[in-house]
Amino acid sequence: MLEHTSNFQVALVLGGARSGKSRHALNLAASRPAPRLYLATAAPGDAEMAARIDQHRRERGPGWHTWEIPVALPEAIAKAQGQYSVVLVDCLTMWLSNLMAQTESSGELQAACDRLVAAVQAATTPLVLVSNEVGLSIVPDNPVAREFRDWAGMLHQRLAQSADRVVLLVAGLPLVLKGEG
Repeated sequence: MLEHTSNFQVALVLGGARSGKSRHALNLAASRPAPRLYLATAAPGDAEMAARIDQHRRERGPGWHTWEIPVALPEAIAKAQGQYSVVLVDCLTMWLSNLMAQTESSGELQAACDRLVAAVQAATTPLVLVSNEVGLSIVPDNPVAREFRDWAGMLHQRLAQSADRVVLLVAGLPLVLKGEG
């Protein structure tokens, strides 16, 4: 099965919390030989999050390099080209959240999303992009959450157009939306 799953250039893996999306993405990326790069967008803001990050790093095991990239994701993707057999980004919604916390205007946010899409489209090293699908729930009750949901949905649509594989994970089960299974 690993040989079959390795046939992609850009894979977008979406799902809700604890849907199995990160495990699925790791399996896709593990179909490529080492060295592999994991671009982590989460920052350890507290002890519990730091423990989660450490656990995830141990689960990946050897053969993975990790760069912690909370905001400069397009630049990291560009820098990684040609150095690794695959680059896994986990996750885009954390990146978007970090970016929104530091960005003053929607124009700046749009420019950052444009740079990310351009970096993905220019990539020659296979990419696996993980993101939370946040648009399947109720309409959020506050403007910031609605803005986040809207930006995430627009970013997902743009990246899905560029991806040759899009997979939605529900209850640990992959539903292939685009490309081969």
